[in-house]
Amino acid sequence: MTDVDRAVPAIAAPAAGTLPRLVTAGARAGVAAVALALVLIGALHLVGPTSRIDPVRRTISEYALVGGGWLFDVAVVGLALGSAAVLAALVAARLTPLRSLPTALLGAWCLGLLLVVAFEKTNWSIGPSFAGYVHRYASLVAFLALPLGALLLARRHRVDPPARPFRTGVRWGSWLALASFLPIVGAIAARTLTGVPWWRAVPLGLLERGLALAEVLVVGLLGAWALGHARRSVAAGPEA
Repeated sequence: MTDVDRAVPAIAAPAAGTLPRLVTAGARAGVAAVALALVLIGALHLVGPTSRIDPVRRTISEYALVGGGWLFDVAVVGLALGSAAVLAALVAARLTPLRSLPTALLGAWCLGLLLVVAFEKTNWSIGPSFAGYVHRYASLVAFLALPLGALLLARRHRVDPPARPFRTGVRWGSWLALASFLPIVGAIAARTLTGVPWWRAVPLGLLERGLALAEVLVVGLLGAWALGHARRSVAAGPEA
């Protein structure tokens, strides 16, 4: 246990019953925002000009570049804010200390999503741009930070029996998200032999959508975990 971890319990606790209510409110708001983001992004696949974008080859960010693409920005901002609410609930529930690596990584996920919206995807066929580089690396950081942070959080609670269902789901979702990178890594490594650009060697759009879906589910499970923890705290009554 680190000095930071030992310091957390020393913080004065809120009045009895207040903390579970705060955790419940944050978790519910966060999960609702994440669900709304999932619905909006799903709608972009089905209706309007965005429905003509090839979901197998083209990345999700391209929805922001066509008519009606503002819904993509709304969805991603909603996902970022919902994820931040879930993170706040996890910290309030003391499932992760405020100053810890899991919290920092989950925070990087939230910040990365906001940067993805602030700096639009560029058309790389006409040349690179500063905004394009920020967009690319912010999305990479976000997509890696969430599963890594979630895995570390699950590891912290590996001996907590009530957390087992949530921990198992979070681990599976996180490993699935990280596994989505393997075909891309393989395509980059094989480029020297095949000469095929990595973004053409794999179904990039399909991989990214699978990755995004896995990560959204992880956020939802983290919110459910915080909510379940708050309910157990209420059932157990005030601390001695």
